[in-house]
Amino acid sequence: MRQYSPDLTPPWKKPAPAPEVPAEPGLVVEEPGSGFCGAVIRCEAGTVTLEDRFGKHRVFPLQPRGFLLEGRVVTLVRPAPAAPVRPGRTASGSVAVPGARARVARAGRIYVEGRHDAELVEKVWGDDLRVEGVVVEYLEGVDDLPAIVESFAPGPDARLGVLVDHLVPGTKEWRITEAVTSEHALVVGHPYVDIWQAVKPATLGIPAWPVVPRGQDWKTGVCRALGWPENTGAAWQAILGRVRSYKDLEPELLGCVERLIDHVTVP
Repeated sequence: MRQYSPDLTPPWKKPAPAPEVPAEPGLVVEEPGSGFCGAVIRCEAGTVTLEDRFGKHRVFPLQPRGFLLEGRVVTLVRPAPAAPVRPGRTASGSVAVPGARARVARAGRIYVEGRHDAELVEKVWGDDLRVEGVVVEYLEGVDDLPAIVESFAPGPDARLGVLVDHLVPGTKEWRITEAVTSEHALVVGHPYVDIWQAVKPATLGIPAWPVVPRGQDWKTGVCRALGWPENTGAAWQAILGRVRSYKDLEPELLGCVERLIDHVTVP
């Protein structure tokens, strides 16, 4: 026995499916049964509320082919829920604070060895530092670090953090920092000869940082080994331009800077 569909209406007499339109607030439609025309102000489960130009509200059921939009029959449907907005991140990976103003500078400071160090810290941690009110200043080397720390006179309300390049046991830098004894001064360092090395080689598209023989200027030696023009200032700007976030830096540097920020911002 043949099976027939319960709907015996000939296909040419069936109404064409109406397009589904999200009932977004402000959408102007007409309910043809009543002739009521208004803008959507609310859409709930199974109903939509319209407001006409006189401010009158009417609630209608969300039925298939139930409304006219610019003269065309449509089916209003509930709008899809908005996707949750994830908080943005700063270059350091911290949660961004939208609209945050720079805090008044603290008495505490972070010292770094040179201009390149300061520029790298600013690029990755700048947003965090401004929110915390931390100023980064650079030294010209660390030969006079004990005297500089003594002159700064760190205390509970004015903590000092110092980032040192090539802080490895037995080096000159190690011996100098051992002379800093203030409990309110924190000296940390990374193992790299220069802050350039704290940028991951993969970020620059090189297999590794070249080994420069002792006695040569390290930055100039790097430029020569990599075939770069021997203009260390331009080379650094090219390196810095490839850094987008903390992901482009070596973990040893990340840990140092985070420790310094925590130290100078402790209540």
